[in-house]
Amino acid sequence: MKFKIRQLEAFRAVAETGSITKAAKQLEVSQLAVSRLVADFSNSVGFELFKRRHGILEPTSDSRYLLAEVRRVIDSLDHLEDLRRDLTERTVGHIRIACLPGFATSHLPGVLVRFLKERPGVTVSLEPDRPERIMEWIIGEQYDCGITDGFPGHPATISQDLYVKSACILPKGHPLAEKDEITPSDLMHERLIHTRRDSRFFQDLARAFGENGVQINSFVEVRQFTTACTMVSEGMGASVVSELDAEAFRSTGIVIRPFTPRISHRLSILQPASGPSPPVVLDFVDAFIESLQPFLVKD
Repeated sequence: MKFKIRQLEAFRAVAETGSITKAAKQLEVSQLAVSRLVADFSNSVGFELFKRRHGILEPTSDSRYLLAEVRRVIDSLDHLEDLRRDLTERTVGHIRIACLPGFATSHLPGVLVRFLKERPGVTVSLEPDRPERIMEWIIGEQYDCGITDGFPGHPATISQDLYVKSACILPKGHPLAEKDEITPSDLMHERLIHTRRDSRFFQDLARAFGENGVQINSFVEVRQFTTACTMVSEGMGASVVSELDAEAFRSTGIVIRPFTPRISHRLSILQPASGPSPPVVLDFVDAFIESLQPFLVKD
């Protein structure tokens, strides 16, 4: 037994409008076409679909049960069409991105410019905030993608972790600029600008100092690497930051040197786990990850 999609649509339209005339108008076909489609569908299922009552076509008890299934089938087909359109029309759509404030003003704008030039029909909402808020937004499906510090995980999210190399940054003309790489011992007397003490990056940094028998000479505690980069560019101390942020400030004249022992900054890209992300969102995530390749720790 084979059913045609138009038969299902005609059956549903008549059931919902109670009229061949109204159903024909809704489907933008002739009344004769609707009558024929309904009759053919009735013959296929083997029972009467409608009874006329007070001038209205009402579904029979059997067809009322069938109607619920027909609606589900049509809705599924509509969903498949939406997926097909998403896959073939990747140059349109809207992407909602939540990110750390530092990304919103440094690396991400350049990524978006390149991405949007190839997709003139795509629009973007970009909202910077702290990691806790980004997590809440992704869990609540208010944003399609979140870029945040290392994320502990949540069943309502899909998380992809990336590890960014670190670097030591120094003011222009600093004596340590003569060295090829910087160690904790080199920084033991430097006023250090560092991330919050409860951050994983600071804990890794403090461990590196401790294993070298020196303590961090704490000067300023900040939330964002970009803040540390700005202060160092103004001659206010030294810092160990992600290489990604350091490179964004190279034009300010800061000195960038590898930091040993190697530590990394863990980034997490979050997406809601409720269903597949639109292809244009996945394309953006791929473009963002590709932009980070020069700065990622290689396995």
